[in-house]
Amino acid sequence: MTAMSKERDRRSQDPYPSRLPEERWLPRQDRTVWSQWRPDAPLTAQQADQFDRDGFLILKDIFTTEEVEALKAESAAMRNGERDLMDGSVITEPGSDEVRTIFKLPDQSSLFNRLASDRRVAGIARFLLGDEVYIHQSRLNYKPGFTGKEFYWHSDFETWHAEDGMPRMRAVSASLLLTDNDAMNGPLMLMPGSHKHFIACAGETPDENHKSSLKKQEVGVPSHEALGKLASEHGITAATGKAGTLVLFDCNTIHGSNGNITPFPRSNAFFVFNAMSNRLEEPYGARKARPDFLAERGEPTPVEIKTGKLA
Repeated sequence: MTAMSKERDRRSQDPYPSRLPEERWLPRQDRTVWSQWRPDAPLTAQQADQFDRDGFLILKDIFTTEEVEALKAESAAMRNGERDLMDGSVITEPGSDEVRTIFKLPDQSSLFNRLASDRRVAGIARFLLGDEVYIHQSRLNYKPGFTGKEFYWHSDFETWHAEDGMPRMRAVSASLLLTDNDAMNGPLMLMPGSHKHFIACAGETPDENHKSSLKKQEVGVPSHEALGKLASEHGITAATGKAGTLVLFDCNTIHGSNGNITPFPRSNAFFVFNAMSNRLEEPYGARKARPDFLAERGEPTPVEIKTGKLA
């Protein structure tokens, strides 16, 4: 069998085909919580059941004030140019030089590297995924006051599958709020239960799609009709909370956020944990894979879980 025929065979057996001529609804074929709950788990049984049902979980008061303040200071230093950052790791807002995103946190900050391995973050991810985990992607998301743009509704898995080659729905995102997020300054919004459906999006993937999608995503997003149906069926929850709140959500949960026209900026640290057994393959819906700063390829290193205070 030639390499081309092998690739055609791989794609023909794909349970989550996307970037199709027409949008399709497909059933989820993977678990959401992969571990059996036990008394020493990093979540309560109720929390594990809630994540399984809703596709997300909001945890408050698990970090100390000192830890949160240290992370906020490090975030500000990275954004303000006080740290030497990797070429290509900074994305600006559409139409301005305001920082929108900084990628590859563990490689650029010892404090965020420590956060990424903490039991209160990575330990929960390892429990939910039932496997050793590695960091598929990490970033600081900033939404400046007055001009912060929206992040449109999408499923992360659709992009990670189509453009990065993530085989199955066995990844979880952890977003630590670094500023207070309220109903007015563009908090993360999620559709509870939406992770149980896979929306196979219409349209081919343009070459170098990431260069525009990181500023404004227009490919790999559900139609207005699909989003309306999901919202009518599941509703919308705003993940609000004080700085230090941790939001965990399944890779296929539909989510987005509004623009921020208030004077109050919004920011968070974001880590994607993927199961070691779910390492990336070739993309399923793009001609070539996205750059490494967006998706850890090759033979990743499992996260070594740590306990104790961050700082």
